[in-house]
Amino acid sequence: MKPNHSMLACSIGLRMMKFDWTEGALAEGLRLYDAGEFFTAHEAWEGVWLGLPEPEKTFLQGLIQVTAACHHMQRNNPLGTARLLQAALGRLDRYPACFGGISVTLLCHDIRERLRTLEVGDPAFQLVSPRIRPSYRAATAPDL
Repeated sequence: MKPNHSMLACSIGLRMMKFDWTEGALAEGLRLYDAGEFFTAHEAWEGVWLGLPEPEKTFLQGLIQVTAACHHMQRNNPLGTARLLQAALGRLDRYPACFGGISVTLLCHDIRERLRTLEVGDPAFQLVSPRIRPSYRAATAPDL
């Protein structure tokens, strides 16, 4: 079953957030992220981010920072990875468990785990990227 906008929406007050992770730039960025093409995923989402109002803009900025952190991770830059993950966590942690159709709880959990791994000195290139999962995929996402 293909999810629709209402399945992907999370309410904030009286306003419904609608991010479509099934097509368009958001879906393409997610596909690229899942494929490990972090820089290109960042670029796909940045085009959407520029036109968003708050609180969506800050939320998507947090996701973009996760992609940038993963790009630094690929380049074996643990300091850059940690700084961007911390910045992303600072933005994303204030959102509810589900926002914009993304499982924020799962993502923040993964970010914290990656930060702990970096703190003990494990190489950044050995990290697995945090899971950015639309809420309809979070229940079936494998534990990595």
